[in-house]
This record gives sequence, structure tokens and C-alpha cells, in this order.
Amino acid sequence: MEDIKAYIESGVLELYVLGDISRDEKLQVEAMIIKHPAIKAEVVEIERSMELYAEANAVDAPEHLRSRVLNSILTNLGDDNSFPPAKAEHKNNVIALPAPKANSFYKYAFAACLALLIASGIALINLYNKLQQSNTQLAASQLNNQHFSNRVNLMDRQLEVFRDPSFKFLKLQGTVHAPSALLTIAWSPAKHKVMVDLGSIKMPVNDKAHQYQLWALVGGKPVDLGVFDSSPDSTEMKEMKSIAAVSTDAFAVTLEPRGGSATPTMDEMMVLGKF
Repeated sequence: MEDIKAYIESGVLELYVLGDISRDEKLQVEAMIIKHPAIKAEVVEIERSMELYAEANAVDAPEHLRSRVLNSILTNLGDDNSFPPAKAEHKNNVIALPAPKANSFYKYAFAACLALLIASGIALINLYNKLQQSNTQLAASQLNNQHFSNRVNLMDRQLEVFRDPSFKFLKLQGTVHAPSALLTIAWSPAKHKVMVDLGSIKMPVNDKAHQYQLWALVGGKPVDLGVFDSSPDSTEMKEMKSIAAVSTDAFAVTLEPRGGSATPTMDEMMVLGKF
């Protein structure tokens, strides 16, 4: 009994009569009305009280407005009579009121979709940045692998020179112009190849305006074999121009303008060697 009294005093019955409750609450009230006569009586009393209040506070419409409304009703009466009379649905003398519309659903749905769109955009941006970083790291790794592969291939070619019995090795000694200079070359008369061992070079580093030029003395005449640079970081075996002669008188290196000269500058001869 106390639960019924508390339910009546909760104010939900007044909201029910006014139609200001949700569909689920409306169904719950109607179930309570069917189950408990006291609640049904309270609903009837609330409806009667509201009717009395409306009658007590009613305001009479102006006479001219009353006439216009009556004339409008009479004019449209024929149209109204063309439709079958609506049957009022009563359930235990309780009139069912329409459920209130949920106006907030689309607002919250739009907000949720917008939040999801923003979160998805941020996730895509982060994924793109990570993908770019991975691509950069992959490119750097591939470049390092290529550089390492090139170094390995170069070392293999250098080892082939030392393993090839057709190559002869000659140390070119410094001249009066550079007494401490030293350079090792490898020459294969059978393959017409000449290699300069830049890892063993001991000559001053040349500037940007000059280069060292290798010469072969064949029959007393200098033959150009190409130019090279001296660098403390050089470790490779540099292949020079091929030489057709199967024998030479000597090999020499001079310091020439960048790109080389047609004839050697004897005053700039750095090293010289003979077999």
C-alpha cells in the first residue's frame, strides 16, 4: 500500500495526463492503472481537476471571432461528413495520449558521427605519417645495402687483381720534386690493363685546379693513361686507360691541370718506376 501511495505522490500521474512522459513510462502507467484501482481513481480525479481548472479560467472569445469559427465549421461540415466517424478508443475509461517525440536523437547522432569522423581523420593522419617514416627508413636501408653491395663488389674486383697472375706490381718512388712520394700500380700486359692502388698512395692531396696524371714511357715517348685524385680516404684500385704495348720503359706520375695534359710537365713529376 505504501508503494502505491509513493507512486501516486511521485507526480508521474500528472505528467501522464499532460502527455509529458516517454512511451515506456506511458505504458508503465497504463499497466499500473489496470492493476490498481486506486491509481485509476487518482488519474480520473486528476483529469477532473484539470477540467474544472480549465473551465474556471476559461476566457470567452470575442463575438466576431465566435461567428467566424461557427461559419467555418458549417462550411466544412459537408467535407467532414464524407469521412467515416472515428472510433474513440477507450481502455478502462482512460484516454491514450500520444507519446512525446524524441527531438534529441538526430542531434546526438550527428554529434557522434562528427566525433567519429574527426577520430578517423586523426587516425589516418597518424597512419600516413608512420607509413612515410617507414618508407624513409626503408629507402635509407636500401641505400645502405646498395652501398655495402658496391663496396663488396669493389673489394672482389680488387682481390681479383691480386689473384690474377697476369698482373705485375710496381712501386713508383718519389723524385726530387717529392722525395717521400710513393704509389703502387698493377699492370697486365696480356689484358692491357693498368690499375692504380689509391690505398697505398703517399702524395700530397691535390687541389681542385689540379690532378695527378699517369704516364707510360713506351719507346721513349709518353703515353697518357688518365688522371686521378689523391685523397686520404681513398682505398680502391682505380682502373686507368688501357695500354696496347706489351712492354714499357717506365711509369711516371706528374701533377697537371685538372683534366690532364697532352704532354707531361717534367718539372711536376712526382713518382717514377721501372720494371
